[in-house]
Amino acid sequence: MIYVVRHGQTELNRAGRLQGRKGYPLNECGIEEAMRVRDRLSDVVIDYVYASPQERAIQTAQLATGKQPIIDERIDVFDLGEADLLKKDEVKMNGGVPDSRFYNGVEQVPDFVNRIFSFMDELKVRYGDSEINILISGHRCTTGCIGAYFEGIPEDGNILRFSSNNGEYKVYSHK
Repeated sequence: MIYVVRHGQTELNRAGRLQGRKGYPLNECGIEEAMRVRDRLSDVVIDYVYASPQERAIQTAQLATGKQPIIDERIDVFDLGEADLLKKDEVKMNGGVPDSRFYNGVEQVPDFVNRIFSFMDELKVRYGDSEINILISGHRCTTGCIGAYFEGIPEDGNILRFSSNNGEYKVYSHK
């Protein structure tokens, strides 16, 4: 099984700001959320742990599993460019992402989806039909994109519908 966890809360989440690659570590609430993931998964043997390179995802993985995660750049958070750290309600959006006509450095959605799907394809090849459990610690965007990997990209392109809330997870079969 694959357990896809969204990192616990940070001060930027609490403040309603976009949080990309300039993000913050977990706050007290986020630490508690990660510990609740640990408690809910206490009967599950996690064989492999992967995380985004962002500190909040690494912390969540460590707290939830007690293991050091394998860091993979492909599951890094969506690059928000100049919109990173701005208040959500002040950002000009194009669908679910900041509008690149107004903010430099915003990652292109197809590039983001391709890198997440590349990571998932590699897991599929590496672990195939193995009877193992993998925990992946990421972000709203990565949990949504991994959900789309299993469920298919919706017609409207909104992969965020598959996202988890902070400190929550979804389970998928990798078979």
